[in-house]
Amino acid sequence: MKKIAVFASGNGSNLQAIIDAVKQGKIKGAEVKVMVSDKKDAYALKRAQNNNIETKIFLPADFSSREDYDRAVVAYLRAMQIDLVVLAGFMRLLTPYFVAAFPNRIMNIHPSLLPAFPGAHGVADALAYGVKVTGCTVHFVDEGMDTGPIILQESLPVYNHDTEESLRQRIQKLEHRLYPHAIALWVQGKIKLEGRRCLIDDK
Repeated sequence: MKKIAVFASGNGSNLQAIIDAVKQGKIKGAEVKVMVSDKKDAYALKRAQNNNIETKIFLPADFSSREDYDRAVVAYLRAMQIDLVVLAGFMRLLTPYFVAAFPNRIMNIHPSLLPAFPGAHGVADALAYGVKVTGCTVHFVDEGMDTGPIILQESLPVYNHDTEESLRQRIQKLEHRLYPHAIALWVQGKIKLEGRRCLIDDK
């Protein structure tokens, strides 16, 4: 049974989608072992508690540096024997130390078709640029900003009447389907890395 740690700073809708996918058997052979947050008032914590998932809060103010923070988190994850780290709206950049501790075992989801529009404002940036198509990307995390190998992507059209909020809501619907699918592929050993390319055996 693979043990997953989900990291979230806010509402946790992707966390909920992952929990539901495990319950529904869409992610087989894995469990959400712990939910980690950097904010004590994150609603994601309540979602985890409602599903009897252990929660852990690491407040940045309690640490003197980003690396000290990440060293404490990594030590905790190792003690919990975590196999996969899943970032689901976690609003902190990971240090090289954290990334090196879980090589190709940290996933993130981003609300654009990477490498276009990385960073914290992917939806607004895509809309402002005037693209006709956008979407979401599941990728492995490396030391860069949304630069890791791409696992899965899904697109949707941008409509004339779209606002940042309406576009974000439609992208989130994609995310809630795509993220659990990517996790399931990883758990089943169906993702093979060749250089930057993730080759998917999705039969």
